[in-house]
Amino acid sequence: MEIKTIGVIGAGPSGRAIAYLSALAGYRTILEAVSQEFLEDGLTSIRQLLDDGVKKSSVTPQQKIQALANLSTSRSIEDVCREADLLIEAAPEEMEVKLEIFTLFDKFAKPAAILASNSPTISIDELAEITFRADNCIGLRFRDPLTASGQLEIIRTAETSDATVEACREVGKRMGRELVVRGI
Repeated sequence: MEIKTIGVIGAGPSGRAIAYLSALAGYRTILEAVSQEFLEDGLTSIRQLLDDGVKKSSVTPQQKIQALANLSTSRSIEDVCREADLLIEAAPEEMEVKLEIFTLFDKFAKPAAILASNSPTISIDELAEITFRADNCIGLRFRDPLTASGQLEIIRTAETSDATVEACREVGKRMGRELVVRGI
């Protein structure tokens, strides 16, 4: 599966960093949050990261312009689900919240969409179990996302398909991440 659009659910520090990496890597990126204030804070943070990158010469002015053009926002998980090829949950570490998000992913996402969690503490197996598409569920844990040597830990479940893993590997490569695959 080719990933063209990435939806990031949650505009806190992790979600902002993932959206930044995604937009900078050339993906159409939709950042979702529960309030307009969180979205505005997220966009301000991403713009600042891009400005800092230009100052440090790690981002060209053209890359900054393109990244900002790739980035949009939404306050509706359902709308993001309908557009994204890869959905990455980056919400607070509360099981009930993550289960609710994965329920919405399962209900509204495109049939072939990949459903991912950035959670460092909650099992992707538990989240995958509540869906009807466990083969499309995966953990994507971004370690040190704002450093050039940051790592992307790809966690597969017993049911995660090879195609899902390969699509996520490609995303990680485009984002310039060091890849580590764990699981079955």
